[in-house]
Amino acid sequence: MPFHYRLLGRDRMALYSFIQSLNTTFGTSIFEPVAEVLASFRFPVASRQFVVGNRISQKAQEEIQNIINELSSGATYPDKEEEIERIRKVARQGEAIEVKPFRVDLFLKDKNGSVHLFDLKTAKPNIGEFKNYKRTLLEWVAIYLWKEPSANINSYIAIPYNPYEPEPYQRWTMRGVIDIERELKVAEEFWDFLGGDGSYEELLNCFERVGIKLRPVLDRYFSKFRS
Repeated sequence: MPFHYRLLGRDRMALYSFIQSLNTTFGTSIFEPVAEVLASFRFPVASRQFVVGNRISQKAQEEIQNIINELSSGATYPDKEEEIERIRKVARQGEAIEVKPFRVDLFLKDKNGSVHLFDLKTAKPNIGEFKNYKRTLLEWVAIYLWKEPSANINSYIAIPYNPYEPEPYQRWTMRGVIDIERELKVAEEFWDFLGGDGSYEELLNCFERVGIKLRPVLDRYFSKFRS
């Protein structure tokens, strides 16, 4: 990137490339393992990259499409509890369709046996993406209920940090598609759900302490790019 190097300097470009690499790997290499470890202190079962299953009933697929159509047209408002019950009624009806194994980023089972499935998103999704995410969340529910029709199940989108901080997360972008109360956990909501009250702030403190410790190492590394 010769124009960038000459305009900004090799040291700034090296730092930019480093940050871009971190952004790419934060989800699978940092957030998922940290979430799994943190949740393991409160949940009897905590597992990342968990395979939900590979079968869904034909009727459940049809019901999911009905839900998506109703939400898209504005005929109904998102209500995850009602949507799950609609899927539960048809979870074992019709032909069992074999699909590619579905993996969830984080699978939790609490002491009461309730199941929590998380899809971690580190970018700022747009409204079109949220429609796809909604379908995925409902499909997870249908696939799990095919195996365990009576399971108490929840599925969420988790955004580990608020990209708008200190302003509130712009939840209005997904209204009409996502049940804000039951399908979305952002920043503090997510980490405190996993580890209990105060987990988010303590986690930020941990990252800060590591950053302070690593700073001399990073400074030495980037100094070789200064001209």
